[in-house]
Parts: sequence; C-alpha cells; structure tokens
Amino acid sequence: MSFADLHRTGSPLLLPNAWDSASAAVLVSHGFPAIGTTSLGVAAAAGVPEGAGATRDQTVALARRLVRLPGHRSVDIEGGFTDDPAAVGELGAELAALGVSGVNIEDGREDGRLTAPRHQQELIAALTSAAPGLFVNARTDTAWLRTGEDPLARVRAYEEAGADGVFVPGLTDEAAIAAVVAAVAVPVNVLFSPAGPPPARLAELGVRRISCGSLLFRAALHAVVRTADAVATGAPVPPVPSYADVQALSTPHGVR
Repeated sequence: MSFADLHRTGSPLLLPNAWDSASAAVLVSHGFPAIGTTSLGVAAAAGVPEGAGATRDQTVALARRLVRLPGHRSVDIEGGFTDDPAAVGELGAELAALGVSGVNIEDGREDGRLTAPRHQQELIAALTSAAPGLFVNARTDTAWLRTGEDPLARVRAYEEAGADGVFVPGLTDEAAIAAVVAAVAVPVNVLFSPAGPPPARLAELGVRRISCGSLLFRAALHAVVRTADAVATGAPVPPVPSYADVQALSTPHGVR
C-alpha cells in the first residue's frame, strides 16, 4: 500500500515520530507501517533549537538511514530550511531520491510569525514540481502559535498549491477540527493531544492522519531521568529493552 493510500483506509493513519535509527527501528518492529520524524527530536539531539533552520544536514542524514527500514518514511523539514523555493524543491527531490515517501513543511517561523500564504504556496508548489509523488503535508501553525488567524483560508490555499494533505497542530476543539476537515478535500492531519479527542473520535470527525509529533521523544527524555532517579534512590527500575533487543534493531532490516 502506498503512503498516500494509508491516508484513505477509512481509519486515521497513526504516525509515530522518530528521531534516530533505533527509535524508528523499534517502531517498525512493532508493526507501524509508516514512521515520521520529529524536528524537535532531531534538533535537540544535535544541540540546536528547533525551527531555526539549522538541521538540514542532520535531517537528510537521518532520512538516509531510515529508508533502509521497511515501510514508509515521512520527514519533517520544518519550514524547508530556507525561504528559497528552488532550494526547497531541491531538498524534496533529494529526499524522494533516497526513498522518502513524504515531507511535512510548516508555515511557522522561529520568531513566532507565519510566513505569507502566497510565499508558502510557492514552497509547496516547488516541492510538488521537483518531486512528483512525494506526499506533501502542509502544516499551518495558526493554532500552534496562537496567532488568532483562522486556519481555513491557509489550508485551502495550501491545497490549491498542490499539497496532498494539510496539518493544523494545536487544535483540540472538535468543532474546529471538523471545520478544517470540511474546508478541504485532501486528508487532514492533527497532532495527538491528551487534551483533545481520542483517536476513535478523531476518526468520526473525518481526520485521516494523527501525528505523535515530539511526544515520544519527550517521553524518552522523561524515562531517562526516571530510570536514573530509580538507580540513585534504590527504587525499582522500570522494565527496559534488553541489550540483545537493542542490538537486534541494528540488523539489516532493523527488526527481528
């Protein structure tokens, strides 16, 4: 099944997000057919802020490793790492040539502003032109950055520019989510939130993709501290994968 088809099964595609080879491999080993990347995890692992456009090389290097695993990969490219449409198109073509199935491109910028809708349309069009077949998920950060701007005009504009899906992270209100679904014909992606509707309800609202975003990466950091504290205090150590389990993730297919 193609990556695009995974958005049209009738149930939302649950897309967990990895930040390195091991996190992707363990998700593949648990049966997830598609894995995204988390730009926060990639940036934090490199010791730089997310959203600053500083992790192009790390993102491509990670994609090169992850495509060795079975299944589909969707790569978060922040805002494209540049405002030059031609360069964004070149990045999309490079990732597609590696075997990446899709990309996520956002309109939010490091200073908290949103790029102009027309310019974002140019970036999306550059991707679809340079890399036909690459699933372009166009993200608007109207809710994420709390700009007060209605996301509907932006998702319609991004669909018009050729986006294969639209993504409005930060939405938890059912009516707002339903309005986005009704505004476009392409699959709608939302970010999972404990404060929002559960996956079953999101499916009823018409959502076709649910991303975990940086949740798994942040949970891993929490587990690091929790386990270290357990060792320090003599508390029971939570169950963890064995040495052999982790070694098995580095087999040619990343799964046992």
